[in-house]
Amino acid sequence: MNAFRAKPLKFPWPPLLYGAAVLIALALGHLFPIPVAHQHSWILSLVGYGLVVLAITIDLWAVKTLLDRHTAVLPNRCATCLVTCGPFRFTRNPTYFSYTLAMTGLGLATINPWFFITAIAAVGLTTLFAIRKEERHLLSRFGFEFERYCRHTRAVCI
Repeated sequence: MNAFRAKPLKFPWPPLLYGAAVLIALALGHLFPIPVAHQHSWILSLVGYGLVVLAITIDLWAVKTLLDRHTAVLPNRCATCLVTCGPFRFTRNPTYFSYTLAMTGLGLATINPWFFITAIAAVGLTTLFAIRKEERHLLSRFGFEFERYCRHTRAVCI
């Protein structure tokens, strides 16, 4: 049996990677703050918290869509069906996109540029450790149907 067919990951890395990125950004912002001219900081905070709310909405929509289709929500579980509706119409990775969007919002809201830097690192590590394996899993389970979905839907994380 193809190892990727059973389940994509042994551990759900993406939430851990993004959580670590947030903690690192907070620590670096405290220890090594990057000076930023912040006139109109209330506008940045408003936009930042708006992005966080949008990110939470997208993430909840993605989870609801997966639950409605009776398939795995956690990235270390086997997918029982290929979900191409809801937020998955727009990106193959709406949850990871929402994590990145939330980090961007937190960076704006707190005026901490470290959030942008660590978000980029989280996207790269998530792509390396999770997305590639998840896509091999979906390809081994759904074959041509997944290939067709990939041709029409981008894998947007940032």
